[in-house]
Amino acid sequence: MVNLQNKMKARDAKGNPAHAIFLSVFVMFIVSGLLLLFLAMLLYKMDLSEEAVKIGIVVIYVISGVIGGVIMGKVMKVQKFLWGLAAGVLYFVVLLLVSLLVKGGFEMELAKVLTTAILCGASGMAGGMIS
Repeated sequence: MVNLQNKMKARDAKGNPAHAIFLSVFVMFIVSGLLLLFLAMLLYKMDLSEEAVKIGIVVIYVISGVIGGVIMGKVMKVQKFLWGLAAGVLYFVVLLLVSLLVKGGFEMELAKVLTTAILCGASGMAGGMIS
């Protein structure tokens, strides 16, 4: 009986994965939204080039991924890089699904989609590692 209680306490100390992933991805989208608003303001005030906006969007993906990975690492405490990767991949999947719903189909270049997936996953993993 005591051994079972110790195992349950150890698991609870690691955190609830579903809750942690939800929290992490939610925070990632809040950060993304705020940074996109800031980028839109810069675009309006400074008349940024298309290339600068694309770079800004990539930076937003990376910042959001790192923040989500850090949150996952802090909550889960073990295998932080894998949990960070999971948060980054889930963030990408939600971005992709929203994009498909808004556009009404898959009209994106596969290379750009894969690059974005790698960026989101790698930045989430990096965040998990530094947590």
